[in-house]
Amino acid sequence: MANDEVAVLIVGGGPVGLTARVLLERWGVPTLLVEKHRRLSPFPRSRLVNVRSMEIYRRLGLADTITANAFGPEYGRVRFRDTLHGPDFATAPMLGVNAPVPESPAIGVVTSQDRLEPTLLAAADAQVRFGVELIGLTEEAEGVTALLVDRRSGEETRVRARHVLAADGANSTARQLLGIDTDGPGVMGGFTTVVFEADLDRWSARQPAGVYFTAHGSFAPLYPEGGWAWFAPTPEDAARTDWSELVSRALGPGADVRVNALRVQHWVMNAFVAERFRHGRILLAGDAAHAIPITGGLGMNTGVADVHNLCWKLAGVLHGWAEPGLLDSYETERRPVAHRTLRQTVADTHLMLEVQSRRREQLHSGEAASARTGPPWSERYFAQLGLVLGVTYRSGAVLAEDPDTDMDSDGGTGYVPTAEPGRRMPHLWLARDRSTVDACGEWFTLLTPRPTHWEQQSAAPWPLRIEALPDEHADRCGLRPHGALLIRPDGHIGARWRDRPPNDSALRRALAALTAQ
Repeated sequence: MANDEVAVLIVGGGPVGLTARVLLERWGVPTLLVEKHRRLSPFPRSRLVNVRSMEIYRRLGLADTITANAFGPEYGRVRFRDTLHGPDFATAPMLGVNAPVPESPAIGVVTSQDRLEPTLLAAADAQVRFGVELIGLTEEAEGVTALLVDRRSGEETRVRARHVLAADGANSTARQLLGIDTDGPGVMGGFTTVVFEADLDRWSARQPAGVYFTAHGSFAPLYPEGGWAWFAPTPEDAARTDWSELVSRALGPGADVRVNALRVQHWVMNAFVAERFRHGRILLAGDAAHAIPITGGLGMNTGVADVHNLCWKLAGVLHGWAEPGLLDSYETERRPVAHRTLRQTVADTHLMLEVQSRRREQLHSGEAASARTGPPWSERYFAQLGLVLGVTYRSGAVLAEDPDTDMDSDGGTGYVPTAEPGRRMPHLWLARDRSTVDACGEWFTLLTPRPTHWEQQSAAPWPLRIEALPDEHADRCGLRPHGALLIRPDGHIGARWRDRPPNDSALRRALAALTAQ
């Protein structure tokens, strides 16, 4: 059997694994990505790249390409109807997608996963092996040996990696091999997605949306040039179902539209969080670490945030300016986010299914249209800025000003930007078309109104850039003229000095503490 060596083995070629490959390559970390399927997914799957993910892709230089392949902002909305050809009885914007928000330099997009993945694949040169499956893991003192099998030839190979990043989905082989259990509701039901062709412009062109929720399933436009998907609970007689006929009936009486079903995918909606995100040198990310229901479009985006948090830490350990203990902060910071996200999406999923079921019963009984809806849940359906932009990390990789403050996030709706340690650095314009969000990269960033005062302090061996913060922003960040913010590579504030540092080693001590030195 052949033997290969690599710094990081990435298992799983979905958006999360592909994003990790790009991030690690930017850090100069050699990777190998293996994906058990023979090609990228042909199914649309995830439908939303939210504003925080687009900030990450903006920094990687990918936002323009992703946006060019996506729907326009007018599709950043959900609509609720009895049938697709009926009127809206409720509608809700996808905040940060339907229009720019002042809290970010980026704007999210509605796009299909099969449009996103090719962009991510092309954004890095590191080796990718399709049709190769993980079948075994052996942890050793200095690394991990992974046993892989080529699903076509049956040939087995061993790859030795310093670390393994497992982003291999809700049914993660890596998680199962490690015996890591999960907690949460578990399976929430079986669903079917039908990709189909039909001329539905007469009901959608003037009232565009990313998703139309109806009493008979949900409809979503797939690509700007055409194509649709319908998804609903899997019928009991799925094996004998005429899918074109079923989707045609789901459009509602009187639609009179020819439907041509192209592809059908049955899938399970899972809802859980892994009990651990780290097992020695093996780390779980994305659906392998947390399966988030599709309601609200948070699943893939939570995974992208996972690897954005993790990859700079892996790079630091591999390049020698961070101790392995820094990797403990990955689970400490990201697992609470996964739990909060799961709670919100599970609640919204139950409400969605309840509203659809209740409306089907009302339509069947001939109940008046005025009784259509119960709770006004659509008003908060995509109001997620607090959860997406307002996350607060509490770990050894943050020098908190008040360790007793319990402030994990702004919650699922409201978001108030703040420069407190642990929070995402607020978006403030440093120059035309350049935000504080853009100042972060493969380095730590020190933002201060008086850079010359801080440039005298040594930062070696940590990668650091010192940049001027315009005076008009200093007060908003809680800084006096000689104060400073130390921002981690993932854009979260690691430390804040409200005024001049207490001594000439303050910066060095902070960097050492943030990297578990």
